[in-house]
Amino acid sequence: MILDIWKQIKSKQYSPIYLLYGTEAFLINETRQLLVKEVFQGEETDFNLSSYDLEETPIEEVLEEAETLPFLGEKRLIFVNNPYFLTAEKKKDKVEHNLSKFEAYLKEPSPFSILVVNAPYEKLDERKKLTKELKRVGQVLEAKKLNERELKGWIKQRASFNHVEIDDDAIDLMIVLAGTNLFMLTSELDKLALYTGEHQRINTEIVEKLVSRSLEQNIFTLVEKVVQRKIDEALRIYYDLLKQKEEPIKILAVITGQFRLIYQVKELSRRGYGQQQIAGFLKVHPFRIKMAAGQAKMFKDEDLIKIINMLADADYQMKTGAINKEMPIELFLFHL
Repeated sequence: MILDIWKQIKSKQYSPIYLLYGTEAFLINETRQLLVKEVFQGEETDFNLSSYDLEETPIEEVLEEAETLPFLGEKRLIFVNNPYFLTAEKKKDKVEHNLSKFEAYLKEPSPFSILVVNAPYEKLDERKKLTKELKRVGQVLEAKKLNERELKGWIKQRASFNHVEIDDDAIDLMIVLAGTNLFMLTSELDKLALYTGEHQRINTEIVEKLVSRSLEQNIFTLVEKVVQRKIDEALRIYYDLLKQKEEPIKILAVITGQFRLIYQVKELSRRGYGQQQIAGFLKVHPFRIKMAAGQAKMFKDEDLIKIINMLADADYQMKTGAINKEMPIELFLFHL
C-alpha cells in the first residue's frame, strides 16, 4: 500500500524507478513532496531536482540528465510527467520519443538518479512492453479512489505513520464527520496526532471533539434528521450553517444532490446493481453509496419525487428572489 512506499522513502530506501499512475492527485502529490523532502538537504534541490513534460520534451533528453552525475549531492531526482505513450490513447505526437532507449535504461538504471514517472491516467496499456517493464523494475503506486475497506486501512496506516493508533469506531466516525476526501482526512489526522501525542490512541471522544465537519457531512446529518423525521434538529443544523456564513443556495444545492443520490441508489438497487457497481456508474465514493442506500430504505419512490420537486421549487424561489433567500429551505423543512 501507499504508506509502505512512504515508509521506505523516509528510511532512505529509494528505488531508482517509481511509477505513479491514477487519478487520485493527493496520493501522487504527497509522494512527490515526500521524495523531495527526504532526498535533498539544503541547496541540493536547486542543482539536482528537475521536472519534464513528455508532451514537450523527448525522453532521451530526460535520460541524458539521469545519466549525469549529481552536483553537490548524492542523488538526482527527476520527475517525468504525462507519459501518454504508456496508454492506449491515440495521440498525435508533438515530439518523437526514442522508447527503445527508455527500455534500455530500465534494464540498467543510473545508481545516482531517481526517475519518477507520473502518469495521471485512470488506466495504462498493459499490453505494451514498456508498461510491463516499468511495473517490473519500478516501485508502483496506483493512485486510485479508495473503496471503504481500503479507506479505513489507509486511515489506520496514516495514523501509524504519525506514530499514533486509532480505534476502528473512531475511524468510522471520522469518515462520517470529515468525509472521504484524502486532503481533508490527512489534515484532520495530523491534527489529532498532534493533540494526542506520539504513541497514544485516538478514540471516538477525541474525534467528536476535534474533527471539523465538512459542509457535505453537515448536510448528510441534516438529511439523516429528515429521514428520522426530526425536523426541529434538521432546522438547528441549518441555522448553524447560516451562522457559519454558508450560502443558502450552496446548502440547497448539496441537500438536493443528496436526495437525488438517494433516489438514484434506490432505483439502481431495484434494477439489481450492487453498491460497488452503483459507485462506479455514478462516479461517487462507495462509502457515500452505502450511506445513501441506508437512507433510501426510509422513503417511498413517490416521497422522493415529491421532495425533489419541492427542492426544485425552493431553488426557483431562491434564484428569482421571490422571497428571502434563507426562507425556501426553512419552508421545505416545515412542509416535510
